[in-house]
Amino acid sequence: MKAAFNSLPIPPHFQPQRVGEVWRVPYQIRADEAEQWAKQYGIQPASQDQLKTCLILIDVQNTFCIPEFELFVGGRSGNGAVEDNIRLCEFIYRNLNQITQIVATMDTHTALQIFHPIFWINQQGEHPTPATLISVEDIQNQIWKVNPKVANSITAGNYKTLEKHALYYAQTLAAKGQYPLTIWPYHSMLGGIGHGLVSAVEEALFFHTISRCSQVQFEIKGNHPLTENYSVLQPEVLEDVEGNMISPKNIALIEKILTFDRILIAGQAKSHCVAWTVDNLLTEIQARDSNLAQKVYLLEDCTSPVVIPGIVDYTEQANSAFQRFVAAGMQMIQSFSLLS
Repeated sequence: MKAAFNSLPIPPHFQPQRVGEVWRVPYQIRADEAEQWAKQYGIQPASQDQLKTCLILIDVQNTFCIPEFELFVGGRSGNGAVEDNIRLCEFIYRNLNQITQIVATMDTHTALQIFHPIFWINQQGEHPTPATLISVEDIQNQIWKVNPKVANSITAGNYKTLEKHALYYAQTLAAKGQYPLTIWPYHSMLGGIGHGLVSAVEEALFFHTISRCSQVQFEIKGNHPLTENYSVLQPEVLEDVEGNMISPKNIALIEKILTFDRILIAGQAKSHCVAWTVDNLLTEIQARDSNLAQKVYLLEDCTSPVVIPGIVDYTEQANSAFQRFVAAGMQMIQSFSLLS
């Protein structure tokens, strides 16, 4: 990596002031422009790349990145995800001829999941508010208990099994030293606007796909009702209370990622889905060859931590995780870096 001075220009269609908005990408117009752009700047198909570079974008979706949406990642600046995505789009356009493939993860949820309010009730029948942390003791003392009404949809009416799993789930998180069970607002709802990619990022990805003849690979995560799934590489808890597999590791994606010469990672949120994905990737790398960590680059200024003013601030946890990744051999870079 080096300071940018021979990068490609930013295409004239890119409007940074609209990155925080939702709009329709004019696909055919952008496709025609992308092909002309490739001819004008001698951009070759990705299949001809000698140095293979993968850009992994974690959950760059409206639900996390548009200010009025459910889980906007504002960071300490209050506008973090929007600022991140302006830099991310510019990075993609400037390095269009160097990025071989883009992998975009898609946090994907339905209403009846273990981390949504409807799943839990207290003694008064009230649901927890978003940002509530549910501990093992909370469940054991029935401060929060599973809502019997969700059992029909999730466990074919077997409420006892669902209760046992909820306690087991919280205990497993605690034993692994992970964040406690967090109640999140309904977000990334499958079929909803929040699930979609940020329009400006979608446009940049589409422009890359056409100009380089390299299809974006979309990776769905988070759709199992009985576990959180911050990382795209594996869920928070792999098995249910009876030892049955909830959702396996994403072995195919792990193996594919590790075939690239360079792996770039950006997205939301730095403290959760990005940190957990990188952590899981590091675990896989260390099980094979710790030197592989050196080909992982973290786009530090294209990701922000979860900060809910007056309630929770995960900035320090996020920074600590990134420092640990760097100590293991990964590299932190800024979006103004030029791939070479």
